[in-house]
Amino acid sequence: MMPEPSREELRRWDRYHVWHPFTQMAEYEPLIIERAEGCVLVDVDGKRYIDGVSSLWCNVHGHRHPRLDAAIGEQLQRVAHVTALGASNPTTIKLARRLVELAPPGLEHVFFSDDGATAVEVALKMAFQYWRQRPEPRPEKTLYLTLEDAYHGDTLGGVSVGGVSRFHDMFRPLLFRCLRVPSPNPYRTPRGVPRQRALDHYLAQVERVLAEHHAQIAAMVLEPLVQAAAGMIVHPPGYLRGVRELTRRYDVLLVADEVAVGMGRTGRMFACQHEQVSPDFLCLAKGLTGGYLPLAATLTTHEIWQAFLGDYAESKTFFHGHTYTGNPLGAAVALASLDVFQQERTLENLPPKIARLRQHLERIARLPGVGDVRQRGLIAGIELVRDKATKEPFPWEEKRGIRVCQYARTEGVLLRPLGNVIVIMPPLAISVAQLDQIAGAVQRGIAEATRE
Repeated sequence: MMPEPSREELRRWDRYHVWHPFTQMAEYEPLIIERAEGCVLVDVDGKRYIDGVSSLWCNVHGHRHPRLDAAIGEQLQRVAHVTALGASNPTTIKLARRLVELAPPGLEHVFFSDDGATAVEVALKMAFQYWRQRPEPRPEKTLYLTLEDAYHGDTLGGVSVGGVSRFHDMFRPLLFRCLRVPSPNPYRTPRGVPRQRALDHYLAQVERVLAEHHAQIAAMVLEPLVQAAAGMIVHPPGYLRGVRELTRRYDVLLVADEVAVGMGRTGRMFACQHEQVSPDFLCLAKGLTGGYLPLAATLTTHEIWQAFLGDYAESKTFFHGHTYTGNPLGAAVALASLDVFQQERTLENLPPKIARLRQHLERIARLPGVGDVRQRGLIAGIELVRDKATKEPFPWEEKRGIRVCQYARTEGVLLRPLGNVIVIMPPLAISVAQLDQIAGAVQRGIAEATRE
């Protein structure tokens, strides 16, 4: 057996052997988290950090929650994994039923996969195939309408409907064509469009594209309420409802990517519920298992489901799947997480935390170097700018956001920025006192990183 490595060996192996995502490995300095409890992470040196971004937006009830830990152990006593290709297991079946009961009306069928990108990929392929197999086929519907600056994962389909140039431009020759409309960003409206007219302006752009191209558009894909990786862009109230009405009017399917914004992040279980919207596809991942195990779900309607039914020889089957689709361990901890939502009244306990975060953001907004603060539920973004009046951004290469987060680490707060946007998205189980610590570290970090 290999002897237990020293901390320095772990750091050396981490630098050389482990290729970290979205990380420039030439500059990487290892941060090795050894254990966690509640909303606190502990590294190999024993230093403690408040998990200010929910371990990349997925942890919900804190780490090492006894109910979630127990659920995995109980499932292990039965079976760890069975294939979902032509077979099933009780735990996965119960999770599917539970999700249908919680989801917006009309979403009655659940396809499980592994992560957010695969959940979106499933929706894209289902939408494409649906138009070819429904009773009145529309095979000309091959395009997708997406938002500029969108992020829907890193598979080629997810990147095709994405729009973050820094992430995606390299792969442009591999991607399929999409139609795009500007992200509804109230902070950066076009010249001559005041913030109070943002909603009408952005919906008019969607309608213009739908009116011209609806016969070729299979679906519109968007993150409801908040575009997360785009910089925590909070859409104008009513935008989601307006998009749903337009897509229905022009016979275009709607894919709601709630990978980041679902599972309570916005103050409701699903972001779509804020505007009473039922999409044709609802994509879930990240917080679905409370942040414990990889599991994703794509929910869809009975009408779409029926288009895939037929004799074996007709080949209407959805020929798509993953080895770990519907994994019982992931399903068990997801069920336990939904139980905790109910037993601990997680959503009911959010308003005081949301209000406290809002108070901090109002104070932080007055800092020099802060152009905009935006919030929806326990999701917040703080955009740093060189000039408040012109909204001129700091150059990407100056690493202002990274510098803020590096400072926060010195105060025991772990964050990860999106360029010049500081993200605060803690577990829903965060305490008010811990929120205060996060906000204080961010405020002092911004002052330090923008001092000149």
